[in-house]
Amino acid sequence: MRTFDLSKAEVKTEGFTVKSTMKNSVVSCTCLCISVKRPAKPTAFRKFYERGDFPIALEHDTKGNRIAWKVEIEKLDYHHYLPLFFDGLCETAHPYEFLARQGVHDMLEHGSTKILPVVPQLIIPIKNSLNTRNRQVICTTLKVLQHLVVSGEMVGEALNMNINSGDGIDYSQQKRENVGDLIQETLEVCERYGGEDAFINIKYMVPTYESCLLN
Repeated sequence: MRTFDLSKAEVKTEGFTVKSTMKNSVVSCTCLCISVKRPAKPTAFRKFYERGDFPIALEHDTKGNRIAWKVEIEKLDYHHYLPLFFDGLCETAHPYEFLARQGVHDMLEHGSTKILPVVPQLIIPIKNSLNTRNRQVICTTLKVLQHLVVSGEMVGEALNMNINSGDGIDYSQQKRENVGDLIQETLEVCERYGGEDAFINIKYMVPTYESCLLN
């Protein structure tokens, strides 16, 4: 009668689960791998920009492209505009990609107390961007998330995040485009600014995460 050594048996499991950290576990490749890009859908940001509904214009100077705001950023209706600019983070074509990305950073820089009440409206655009599986879009979104978390008091605690990435990714270190490093940076920023339960919540989603506050 043949016997099997169960201690050496491989157990297939999905990533970011408790089983994935167990001995002999093998993380299976799922459809969440970002190496397979999803077709880009037309964004509301592009539609609004082409209709001329945004108080912005694209300008060029010796330093490159910049956004010229036609009104003071502090006076914008953040409930209306900020989710639309976040929606544009899915864009990869010029000038939409630049305008959405820079517009988000400009609004986060000047938003102060206007940002926190809008956080629930940002969750879906953020998830949509991360789910594109496009390296450029994901890197841009992770950098925006880091800015968002520190943009105002209590924003980090209000932000719920769910990040998935594939295995075997080796992207360039230049311009902070290594997805693994950006995910690590983003999780650390969320832990620092996410309140007393931040580490527990991150550890639940990513069991392999180690606290950056212990270093």
